[in-house]
Amino acid sequence: MQAVVCHAWGTPDTLTVETQPLPQPGKGEVRLRVRAAGVNFPDTLIIQGKYQFKPPLPFTPGSEVAGEVEALGEGVERVQVGDRVIAFLNVGGYATHAVAQAAQLIPMPPELSFEQAAAFVLASGTSYHALVDRAQLQAGETLLVLGASGGVGLAAIQIGKALGARVIAAASRDDKLEICRQNGADETINYASEDLRERVKTLTDGKGPNVIYDPVGGDYAEPAFRSIAWGGRYLVVGFAAGDIPRLPLNLPLLKGASLVGVFWGEFARRDPRGNARNLGTMLEWMKEGRMTLHVSGRYSLEQAGQALRDMEERNVTGKVVIVP
Repeated sequence: MQAVVCHAWGTPDTLTVETQPLPQPGKGEVRLRVRAAGVNFPDTLIIQGKYQFKPPLPFTPGSEVAGEVEALGEGVERVQVGDRVIAFLNVGGYATHAVAQAAQLIPMPPELSFEQAAAFVLASGTSYHALVDRAQLQAGETLLVLGASGGVGLAAIQIGKALGARVIAAASRDDKLEICRQNGADETINYASEDLRERVKTLTDGKGPNVIYDPVGGDYAEPAFRSIAWGGRYLVVGFAAGDIPRLPLNLPLLKGASLVGVFWGEFARRDPRGNARNLGTMLEWMKEGRMTLHVSGRYSLEQAGQALRDMEERNVTGKVVIVP
């Protein structure tokens, strides 16, 4: 098989594509023929050794894949060879083949292509867990999404609209904001050319957003939090800007607001039934046409480094995938 390999912590340029023996599934596992693998911002951190966990070197990055079951390990009965499935892995996705736990496989809806299926789990799972489980976003409330044109951002826009919220999308370029509007955003803010606080104040009649979804961090976190409504919920999703902001703790007090952490991976591990229920809800929304998956780019295994560079430099919209 062919696989992208990280031999040492470093930049995307250090990754190599190598020929390896086919992996053999162990007890309770299956081998998948990978048809598409999602590219996610955490992948850029994992190869640098900067993520919450560090896999032993060498390893193949990639955490979400869609493909076909090719071989069954001992005791596997719930899937059959040839089944089309979605799998979430710790690592190993950027390859022609991968091993996954059979109990964690998601049957792939016939309505989705392999590329769409590989773009689904992490971004949509994160945003649904954030807005529903953590923020308890209600119909009629206002949601502000920072970094709104990325994978989790577009998912947050669509989920917010499906829940009946008014959605304000913020991004750094007008072309990105147009994509946000195409995905359901009611209003937009270009925070590279507009004053974020003043624009939020104008769009909310001075009341502020009830929920702020922030996968970016950096310089916009504090002005966004200062704009939040009384009793608002600020979702700490990630730090794509690179800098972890340090908020004055008097701000939650003055606003009666909450800082709410969102760690979807740990939630999925601790509450697999709840996570499956969330994913099932969104798959139903897709069947009903209430939610779609925006895949903007496709890369080969040899282009994996470029895919990660584009992700780091925030030159992608929605999700991009690697197609072995």
